[in-house]
Amino acid sequence: MTQTARKPYIITSNPLEERYARGWHCLGLSTDYTSTPVTLEYFGKKLAAFRGEDDNEFHVLDSYCPHMGADLSLGKVVGNSLQCPFHGWKWGSDGVCDHIPYADKIPDKAIIGSYHTVETNGLVFMWNDPEGNPPIPDQLPSEMPDYYSGEWTDWNLITIPIESNCRELVDNMADMAHFGPVHYSTVESFKNTQDGHKFVQFMKGGHDILADEGQGFTSIATYEGPAYMTTTMTGSMDGQEMVTHLLVTHVPVHMEKFDIRLGVMLKKNPNLSDKQNQTAVDEYTQMAVDSFIQDVDIWNNKIRVDNPLMCDGDGPLNMVRKWYSQFYMNVADIPTGIQAYKEKETPIKFKR
Repeated sequence: MTQTARKPYIITSNPLEERYARGWHCLGLSTDYTSTPVTLEYFGKKLAAFRGEDDNEFHVLDSYCPHMGADLSLGKVVGNSLQCPFHGWKWGSDGVCDHIPYADKIPDKAIIGSYHTVETNGLVFMWNDPEGNPPIPDQLPSEMPDYYSGEWTDWNLITIPIESNCRELVDNMADMAHFGPVHYSTVESFKNTQDGHKFVQFMKGGHDILADEGQGFTSIATYEGPAYMTTTMTGSMDGQEMVTHLLVTHVPVHMEKFDIRLGVMLKKNPNLSDKQNQTAVDEYTQMAVDSFIQDVDIWNNKIRVDNPLMCDGDGPLNMVRKWYSQFYMNVADIPTGIQAYKEKETPIKFKR
């Protein structure tokens, strides 16, 4: 057989600089954290997370004591400070050493990394910034009134480790074509918008797992910053109208691994007991996991492609990647227009 003389497309996949995105990263449920320190391994380092005994506020510090290298997350909280288990040095929530039990003077350099935190919607967040700047005021995670209304269940939250660079995740916001083969969904309309630190996906279609057969659903998924996405889905399940909020948020462990936290909130059925509503959200969470895990298999086995070979039916991948790049630049280097409002509707060329 004669082989074609046409040359194959050459994929480029250049090494990435070790840098983690500027923005708010969700570290789980508010109820996950007490005055007992929790060890976290994120952003290529070890962290200690805890609540102060006095202020009950959520705090995050670098976990290695600069005195002799002990792991502070194995220490204990005293007041609002974290006490080292090795020599008893206490580190305030601002990272400044505030007590050494056997010293008259605390060294001026006795400061460790501390991080801005916030709690909202039953979740805790940590601000990461490679430049060390404070949080950008208008990039706080938006408050969800439904969470506080009493008409919804609390979050069901699970954590899924992914063996890949976390930048792969955001491509899904524009990748209309993967919903059929990966998620068993039909797509009837698909549109993306970007504005500042937000990127939104509007989709209508059908879903073999998360909706009744033959019934449509609508989905509005919103990224706020680099790592926090919430989705509102409306549709029907077992003949009942259903409204859900989904949470997909990630934190990089290191450059080739990240944790996804997948959450579900369900609007309560007033005709059901609390136990029955909880059973409903448990069942829906499992279905959401069953749907989401299909992406995980792809991520764990794919390579990153810098120059994807695109066709006219693909979504605006370059648009979302350009928007996302702002979180990996110094603020002063963000090009004019990268945060400007843009809108792109992807034509539907097939239905599964």
